[in-house]
Amino acid sequence: DGLPQGAVYGCVRYLKDLITEYEPSHMAVVFDAPGETFRHRLYAAYKGTRPPMDPALKVQIAPLQALVRAMGIPSFCVAGVEGDDVIGTLSRMTGGKGLHTLVCSADKDLAQLVTSHVALLRGHRMDEDDVQQEFGVRPRQMIDLLALQGDRADNIPGVPGVGPKTATA
Repeated sequence: DGLPQGAVYGCVRYLKDLITEYEPSHMAVVFDAPGETFRHRLYAAYKGTRPPMDPALKVQIAPLQALVRAMGIPSFCVAGVEGDDVIGTLSRMTGGKGLHTLVCSADKDLAQLVTSHVALLRGHRMDEDDVQQEFGVRPRQMIDLLALQGDRADNIPGVPGVGPKTATA
């Protein structure tokens, strides 16, 4: 029908690969809700340097959500709440019950979720030691690190004069 479908294909293939490789007993997909989140109300410039979503990608979200449902995978999308926060809540709930949880995202912010029961798949599987090795801090310190040095991806300026070396000292 001429509609873009590359993102749908890529995401569904990724989900199938995850299922094949990890054979999860439980699985969920989290989508960002359209519109602003509570962080935009706290800091108006939050993610302010990001371009708008490409229309060719935007039209693929609803079909992707439908395919995820058709695959029998629960999904979450909470208005006013960033998908990362939903992932954080789910990982705390599952990890807190002792379930081994794998968070799949390229977003470095999610390294803060890593515990003895929660790993991050970010190109490679990361445990607590991997987070320390890659970022120079333990997972629970990621929030402090990003607040101090700033986070360009989210348009968080950080403390003037503080870079990665000072923030991890």
